[in-house]
Amino acid sequence: MSNPFPVPPATRPVAMGVNGMVASAHPLASLAGVRMLMDGGNAFDAAVATAATLNVGEPYMSGVGGIGLALTYVAAEDRVRALNFSGRAPSGADPERFTAANKETGILSALVPGNVAGWLTLHETYGKLDREKVFEPAIGYAENGVGVTHLNSRMMTNNAARLARFPSAGIILGSNGKAPKPGAKLKMPQLAESLRSIVSGGADEFYRGDLARRIVKGSENLGGLITEEDLATYLATWQDPIAIDYRGYRIHTPPPNSSGFQILQTLKTMEGFSRDDLAFQHPDTLHLFIEAVKLAVTDRIKYAGDPTYVTAPAGGLLSDEYAEQQRGRIDRSRAAFVSGEHFTSKVAPEALITGNPLEFDGGMTTHFVAADRDGNVVSITQTLGGGFGSGVAVGDTGIFLNNMAYWFDLEEGSPNRIGPGKQVDFVVAPTQTFRNGRFHVSLGTPGSFGILQTTPQFIMNFLDFGMNIQQAIDAPRLRVYEGRRVQMEERFPAPARQALSELGHDVDVIEPWSMSVGGAQGIHADPDEGVFQGGADPRRDGHAIGY
Repeated sequence: MSNPFPVPPATRPVAMGVNGMVASAHPLASLAGVRMLMDGGNAFDAAVATAATLNVGEPYMSGVGGIGLALTYVAAEDRVRALNFSGRAPSGADPERFTAANKETGILSALVPGNVAGWLTLHETYGKLDREKVFEPAIGYAENGVGVTHLNSRMMTNNAARLARFPSAGIILGSNGKAPKPGAKLKMPQLAESLRSIVSGGADEFYRGDLARRIVKGSENLGGLITEEDLATYLATWQDPIAIDYRGYRIHTPPPNSSGFQILQTLKTMEGFSRDDLAFQHPDTLHLFIEAVKLAVTDRIKYAGDPTYVTAPAGGLLSDEYAEQQRGRIDRSRAAFVSGEHFTSKVAPEALITGNPLEFDGGMTTHFVAADRDGNVVSITQTLGGGFGSGVAVGDTGIFLNNMAYWFDLEEGSPNRIGPGKQVDFVVAPTQTFRNGRFHVSLGTPGSFGILQTTPQFIMNFLDFGMNIQQAIDAPRLRVYEGRRVQMEERFPAPARQALSELGHDVDVIEPWSMSVGGAQGIHADPDEGVFQGGADPRRDGHAIGY
């Protein structure tokens, strides 16, 4: 297929390193990770230092009170492992307690936090440095302050009214109720003390010690549901990832309750189209991709949720045979209609319905990745959910709790309906891709349900369209919504957008560099040359640093 739309140049040079690399959404967090590598630590030490520092550098996105998932390549074991620290609903999470409003903001919206369990499990299992060393940058920044970036200030301003509803607002807002301006210094001394407690007592302190009791007391004072037992019984769990073969590559992502199978399913559908059928930004290719996403979304809505309660038939969903069947359902001449991204019992008659993979079965989030000279790679997506999560920091801990209850459904019949102790349908899905059994690239992004749509776009940019890691991240992205609505960044060529409109797509043009389509980070490794190449998203404050 001839292509009139050339690949645009990258917005910044690709970062290079020969000893290691970290790519994250904040320069101080990436620097904290690289400091660990330079001081003799490995990718696991670097990932935890990066994770903790992001709590200070972008406190509205992730932190101690949040949840996440890790995908790790352990070089000494030559295997990919997933670590699930996605939290659970409190034991008192009866569906009748919740409304659309209180599961989105406020203390009832919080799940049991998993990030600390995840960070410390990674560090204790594979890290090399002392825990005090790994948390040192985050504690220093929390105590002494970080410069508020323009993005920080905008995000804090956008969430000021939300924060102001709760006693903890003063952690971020000034006495006048205003968010700090760009260039101001933000200090979080209460968070610094909580991090010191975690360094001193480890997971026992956060989940079973004095800090746990203070978290529960602060929650109870506001009418929250998290109990001491909910915290005491929480553990991060190691899992085997799921994977597909894609044009000679092997692509891994975490298993359910992650919805990463939607990413893999979309790619399997696209794999069946020959390279002659695919061209960057060509309207025919964009149409095929949009329709593949719609088919995968319908399956995710049906099968995603806590694997204790609903089984996603991954073998069938990701099989070549099912992908072939799904490709046959795509009309090259017309856009299909879909009900949306969430479960609903009222599906329009003309909406796509799920296929039958059983026949073939044998908000506010951040992503980062660390790689070291020994070959270890740690890819993590972690979140508070919405801006500052629930909007509540409990007691005097300085810890903002997540609002991940928002991502549960309330309707009966949904496989993702909220309930006591349940895991949420978790849309975060870091990826790692291998070629000939060797690590090739890690790519991931925040972006709520859009994660599952934008990730295959930059994976294809890198694997199919020959872009370097920064170009693959920079390139304009789209996102599919309800009906035939598609949001496209303005940088898509106008003729391509017009051609999609003529196929029946309801094209909604958004800003050229929109946070609604994610904030990706990635690392590409060339094992023959021994060089790491890193990319970070200009849509946010992303920086990749190698050394």
